[in-house]
Amino acid sequence: MTMLSMIQQAAQRIGIVSPNAVVSSSDPQIMQLLTLLNQEGESLSERYAWQVLRKESTFTGVAADDQGAMSTLAGTDFKYLVTDTFWNRTLRRPVYGCITPQDWQTLKASPQTGPYQQFILRGGHMWMIPNPTALQTLAFEYVSTNFVLASDGTTGKDSFTADDDTCLLDEKIMTIGLIWRWKQVKGLEYAEDFRLYEQRVLDAMGRDKGPTSIKMTGQPTVRLPGTVVPYGNWPI
Repeated sequence: MTMLSMIQQAAQRIGIVSPNAVVSSSDPQIMQLLTLLNQEGESLSERYAWQVLRKESTFTGVAADDQGAMSTLAGTDFKYLVTDTFWNRTLRRPVYGCITPQDWQTLKASPQTGPYQQFILRGGHMWMIPNPTALQTLAFEYVSTNFVLASDGTTGKDSFTADDDTCLLDEKIMTIGLIWRWKQVKGLEYAEDFRLYEQRVLDAMGRDKGPTSIKMTGQPTVRLPGTVVPYGNWPI
């Protein structure tokens, strides 16, 4: 579903003329819908670490506190780190953090800082202590700001700017979100639309990472080595 089709669907449901184009439109209501759709995308993308917005970054460490700008280590679409995903792959050890400024200054003033590395984000840069040895491989996951995909299918964008842009987030949720936001700014009743929207978002959050089996017995979920005999009847 493109940006144009989402706005067309929303327009039909709220009872205004469905546009043939959005970006080139001079209709104030259509331009308002575009603004609200971008607002919905920003809000929904910030609400949860959606798997479709998560990316992995690997970089080569340098023998210094300052490892570089996050826009270089990850990308210009960096929004925030996913908790507990930072590892030194060369040492096969986790890198702990993000620590507080108070903890960072305590470590800097301490004679010993090891053996595990820790990090802090400051001034848009990543700082590590103790310093990694040069050429060590480090990796983490982060959430991207780009919830929009251009028509080429590869270019990420942080807002809708073309009618044929598509959305990486759930388009049905985006459309429902657009509808309640439009009703809100118009001073109309939107409680039921908002209730439906919230339910859809919570359901999507619950399904986003995939199902996980819960073992009430506490037994391991891995299959242990052994002889496997298939189910069935066997002649004597």
